[in-house]
Amino acid sequence: MHAVEAALNNPARTILSARMTDNAARKLDGPLRQRGLEAVPATPRDLDRLLGSDTVHQGALLVCEPLCEPSLEDLIIAAGEGRPLVVLDQVTDPHNVGAILRSGAVFGCGGLIMTRRHSPPLSGVMAKSASGGLEHVPVHLATNLARAVAELKEAGVHTIGLEGTAPVSLHEGLPDDAPVAIVLGAEGKGLRQLTAETCDKLCRIETTGALASLNVSNAAAIALHLISIRRGRGP
Repeated sequence: MHAVEAALNNPARTILSARMTDNAARKLDGPLRQRGLEAVPATPRDLDRLLGSDTVHQGALLVCEPLCEPSLEDLIIAAGEGRPLVVLDQVTDPHNVGAILRSGAVFGCGGLIMTRRHSPPLSGVMAKSASGGLEHVPVHLATNLARAVAELKEAGVHTIGLEGTAPVSLHEGLPDDAPVAIVLGAEGKGLRQLTAETCDKLCRIETTGALASLNVSNAAAIALHLISIRRGRGP
């Protein structure tokens, strides 16, 4: 429901059609009216057939055009305005990427950079996991991630790769004022060697419990929260 409502409220999103149960259509009556849309009535079983019985759709389905992809220069400008960037090195789980987008929307992330290949599609699964975040955090798909990281560095964006064995903690290594991009690798594999070597520095998130590793989406949320606090915008 949150993903559908956010898409309806996003003027940059082109909506092709909507199918909803009576209950969902009532809840989303305001955004539908603002769009001049009337949802095609559907039963939960109708939506199950369209989306698959394992999908928790909450009675709402939108068919949309993809959002326009921002350029890397667009995200560099956002970083220069104090909004951190997140770079994902072949993180393939759409639920993880969606959760990162959700955290990014909460903490004012300026954009997300992923590889054009070996990344999940910006589909309904990701939109649902992002709970509206896909409409608020621009996503750039890079053909060559190491080159994109190098371009960020050339533009003055401080690139920090998260690595559990890094000698410096993120708390110590995070710059106070410089534009920053946090670079995260896939769970298990971590950052690829070339990506890690291209970053300005590698940092770790301090852990004190019995488990030393974090889910990639949790690591992104912690890093974004730390940046927010460091810059006087967090709780």
